[in-house]
Amino acid sequence: MASSRKSQSSDLVAVVRGVLAPRVARGARVVLGFSGGVDSTALLDALVALAPGVGFSLAALHVHHGISPKADDWAAHCVRVARRYGVPIAVERVDIAPFRRLGLEGAARAARYGIYARAPADFVLLAHHCDDQAETLLVQLVRGTGLAGLAGMPAIAPGAAGQPEILRPLLELTRLEIEAYAAERRLDWIEDESNADPARRRSFVRHRVMPALRELRADAAPALARSAGHVAEAMRLAEDLARIDEAAALDAGRLTVAGLAQLAEPRARNLLRFHLAQRSVPLPESRALAEMLRQLVTARGDRNVEFRLGAFCVRRYRGVLWIDKEAAATAPGALDIPWSGGEALHLPTLSGTLRVGAYEGEGIAASASVRGLRVRTRRGGERLRLHERSPRRALKDLLQESGVPPWRRGRLPLVFCGDDLAWAPGVGTAWEFRARPGEAGLLPHWEPA
Repeated sequence: MASSRKSQSSDLVAVVRGVLAPRVARGARVVLGFSGGVDSTALLDALVALAPGVGFSLAALHVHHGISPKADDWAAHCVRVARRYGVPIAVERVDIAPFRRLGLEGAARAARYGIYARAPADFVLLAHHCDDQAETLLVQLVRGTGLAGLAGMPAIAPGAAGQPEILRPLLELTRLEIEAYAAERRLDWIEDESNADPARRRSFVRHRVMPALRELRADAAPALARSAGHVAEAMRLAEDLARIDEAAALDAGRLTVAGLAQLAEPRARNLLRFHLAQRSVPLPESRALAEMLRQLVTARGDRNVEFRLGAFCVRRYRGVLWIDKEAAATAPGALDIPWSGGEALHLPTLSGTLRVGAYEGEGIAASASVRGLRVRTRRGGERLRLHERSPRRALKDLLQESGVPPWRRGRLPLVFCGDDLAWAPGVGTAWEFRARPGEAGLLPHWEPA
């Protein structure tokens, strides 16, 4: 560090304050992801000093992965240190077995972040630093990953609805600066023996690759971290472009093949990647994504185009993309249950929720519902009359005309009044049960998962 700085202690605390003060309001609940290593110990020490002035409440959270034979000792150490500071701490044990397909490091990370997402906090703080960012970039580079991987770890990661925001206030500091702070403050931390295991990719990069790069350039870690920042900026620009392209290519909320086809291939891939990611669909590797785009755009209009991506199925039907949970490919058993029409009806076997709104002159007449509403799946032979002077028509034909895909037709909740079909998703309400002008009505709405 520059000699003009007063001390390691004042510098690190100032850096953390600079990240927290503009974002963490007084009274906010802050939880530190506390491993017991030097980085999180230094951050804990700084947070204890800052909590009264910034005005947040502080707690610690240690995730016990059960991987190392020393895991119990580490947890006990974290509890002792937190109590020494007077900071409440929780120890959460996780089972990494469900994530084994991600490899040992990936499984531990997935389990750990699952705990962070459920933490009773407004913010979860993690002690990743500049060297971590550089190592992440190098690991992702050798994997051949795209912009999202090369962008590294964000300093601020907003949580999903109801989940805490993740902050990484040490990202601009190097490992040496943090260790110097810890030594000056005479902090007590533990060493994870796996950090020295060259069989692990990150450890290999840390102990074999980074020293060689520092011979080439002393500030290799900050330089690589800056590169990750540039990539993150490029990724945000690519996402902004994808939003513009998506807005022009959507039809009733679905991505059109024509919209993809009119774009240059790199731009179309960018749009397809963004569209899938926004819907939590696991992204295929680059070659598979390119092939997916090719088939979507060039296949004959009557050809069945279908891709399985994790738990999702992506299909092309009538010129647009349909994205369903994989379970939607299998037909459910027969469903026949009573429904009051007054509340949302969750239907796991159909992978969706049936909701209802109260309207005047729309939907099923409230007076008709006294006959008793029932929700059923198709059995065959259902008929529906949509207009006063039109005949009753086969539901099968009406669904086809309405553009409801074949694989969804057997998974639709149909609303009956008595034994008569009163409403079908994507089709509408039967004329004889429709609320008249000025009459109270119940309008169902089907929301597939």
